Amino acid sequence: MPETRALACRCRFLLPLAAPDRGRRIQDGYLLAVDGRIREAGPYDPEVGRRLREAWGDRLEVLHTRREVPSDDPLPLQDMVLLPAFVKAHGHDHEQPLIGIARDEPLTAWLDHAVNPFTGFLNARRGELAARLGRTPQALTYRMARICDIHYGITASMVHHCNWNKHHLEDIAEANEVAGTTMIVAIGGQDRFYAPELLDGPGDALARLEKGLALQARCERTRFVPGPDQCFSNSREALVPQKAWARAHDTLFHIHSSEEPRTTRWFREAVEPGLTPVEYFREIGILDAGTVLAHQVNCGPRDVELIAASGAAVVHNPLANTILGSGMPPVIDLLRAGVRVAVSTDGSGSADNQNILAAARLASQYQKALHQDASLLPAQQCLEMITSVPASILRLDQGSLEPGLRADFVLVDLARPNLVPTRLDNVVENLIWAADGSEIDTVVAGGHLLKHDGRILPFRDGTRPEEIQRGIQALSAWFMDYRAAAPEVRGTGAHD
Repeated sequence: MPETRALACRCRFLLPLAAPDRGRRIQDGYLLAVDGRIREAGPYDPEVGRRLREAWGDRLEVLHTRREVPSDDPLPLQDMVLLPAFVKAHGHDHEQPLIGIARDEPLTAWLDHAVNPFTGFLNARRGELAARLGRTPQALTYRMARICDIHYGITASMVHHCNWNKHHLEDIAEANEVAGTTMIVAIGGQDRFYAPELLDGPGDALARLEKGLALQARCERTRFVPGPDQCFSNSREALVPQKAWARAHDTLFHIHSSEEPRTTRWFREAVEPGLTPVEYFREIGILDAGTVLAHQVNCGPRDVELIAASGAAVVHNPLANTILGSGMPPVIDLLRAGVRVAVSTDGSGSADNQNILAAARLASQYQKALHQDASLLPAQQCLEMITSVPASILRLDQGSLEPGLRADFVLVDLARPNLVPTRLDNVVENLIWAADGSEIDTVVAGGHLLKHDGRILPFRDGTRPEEIQRGIQALSAWFMDYRAAAPEVRGTGAHD
């Protein structure tokens, strides 16, 4: 048996985000993690340092950073904010090479002009690209997504694994495992109104779920759940068996809903006449507390009521919703109805980054302006919507700094000019309103360092971030050459 070791960290401010008082702010706080779990978290005094040093001796690893305050204390003070790592409840791990591509067009056109050609290119040229890159292009792309998440302090996510990616479960699981993050892979599928080469036959989605379940048995931090792509692209015959699978295996069920106005209107008028996506889900019996709806932007008059009654959760993605011109969901109405709402980033292709602090800020700014009410979505609530709330939705044992939970936390550098001055009374507000996301100095997941002193560390298999980034730069250039000569893709949703 390996020797039990402990990790300790002390910072100028500690934000536990723990019940019953999630708004508690601690000046000079510390955290102790043992075997990847939080053992202690609270206010620091010299007796704490002496006690930990006596109890653990040389088995105590003390986290040091460049922003350490000189001291002879057993636990030196870091000029940082210590808080839970961020949890991303909806994203796509294949999109980083697509940043800046096919802009200024709506969702379904962007899918056909960017996402479907790119993932099709990776799939069709997999062997050739693997020979040039030294690993499959999917594996490279998914590892790049792990780098981007870690850079912004995200250690856990639910990833929607759709279009051609649904055939490459091993690659995404491997990327997550070697990165040291936690992931729920929502396996996509579609059997109608999509690019023809991507349509599924009867049983295909269930077969992929069984494959994912077998793969999950070999994974430490990766789980698989049903993730049918869109409401318009999945018939009753596809959705009902997948929801039955989720119930039988006690998993979540994840789907895009009401994301883009033209497509939502087309769905209600031509695909399932008279029904909004939410009404469709309710009619076929797939809307319940285990259902997670991504976007839910264009709601019908009864949708908020139906979601609240079912116990389903909504993941709001303001960066992508605004860039693609999709609109914004009725977040305040959802919250007032008791719906659990998390804020997330979507994929980098539609959001251009994974800056989840920026997503939280935009979510609040929009609602304040829309309702002309500056009191809506205060900073504390926004912070919970990217930590404890999505952790609860995804059934993860993290999202707050409490004994027994996973030791997933981040340190935010307070020496950046945009965060000066930071005091106990404005530390949360500065994170939401003044931070730009690059201040994430150190990231710890399960007690293991993933980013330290502003630098992302090599993955557990020795892969270096610089190597991945060079490969992605080359892959992006090859795709643009391919895309220039490829025939136009059409057929997704209302893009006909």
